[in-house]
Amino acid sequence: MAWPVFPFGFLAPKEAQFNLEFLIAAGGGGSGGSPGSAGAGGGGAGGYRTNSTFTASIYQSYSVTIGAGGAGGALGSNNGSSGNYSAFSTTTAAGGGYGATFTNNGGDGGSGGGASWIGTGGTGNTPVVSPSQGNNGGNASSSRGAAGGGGASAVGANGSGVGGNGGAGSANAITGSTAYYSGGGGGGGGLATAGGTGGTGGGGNGGTNSNGTAGTVNSGGGGGGPGLDSGGSPARAGSAGGSGVIILKVPSDYLASVSGGVTISTSTAVTGFLVYSITTAGVSDTITFE
Repeated sequence: MAWPVFPFGFLAPKEAQFNLEFLIAAGGGGSGGSPGSAGAGGGGAGGYRTNSTFTASIYQSYSVTIGAGGAGGALGSNNGSSGNYSAFSTTTAAGGGYGATFTNNGGDGGSGGGASWIGTGGTGNTPVVSPSQGNNGGNASSSRGAAGGGGASAVGANGSGVGGNGGAGSANAITGSTAYYSGGGGGGGGLATAGGTGGTGGGGNGGTNSNGTAGTVNSGGGGGGPGLDSGGSPARAGSAGGSGVIILKVPSDYLASVSGGVTISTSTAVTGFLVYSITTAGVSDTITFE
């Protein structure tokens, strides 16, 4: 057992259980590819989940998994790929839904992917959890601009003549500074019209006469969809969603050790706490406190 040193030289045991706070963001969905006839939908944000009163025990191992972002759709009429889940202990955040290609619906996920050309946005908070882990992707009309992917705190905007904006992510100050997580990707623009802006929280921007941009690494942001030139062509590939992240705020007397596949950093920016940020972890990786 670990024994902290107190004034006057005596030792006192740590409590066997303690409360920690966590934030989980899953991998964002990749945007669709465009065949050159319509912009492609933005990827949905990875599911976003938090808990400020999780009871942990010393010497017990807890599973940690970081989800990769989904790949963008290949050049032409191809949907993107959904993001991958992230998990801490028994709490799982679902990967973001894929962004759609021409005439397709967006994918379901933590937040739903955006649609393209008369399609319907994907359903967010899939599977259903409470509080909700995300929102729906936007719908698209026949005006060539594609819809934005849903974000942790807002739905993706519908596509019209221009690309729809990605849904906004959620703000959190667990690290001591406010940051946003799990923003939806912007939809690709129509015929030389503007692509949608990625949602705050790492969502990639939709393309204007260009490819979209990828979701930000370790944000859970969705990828931005590609847009069209004035004549419609050429075909363009989609953009990847951002990978997920796990952040743990732990009382400062409890030190963490991790298994070999985990990439972790430690901050002392919050007085009285250690803040652990996990940016890579496989399905069999763990963290233990002592």
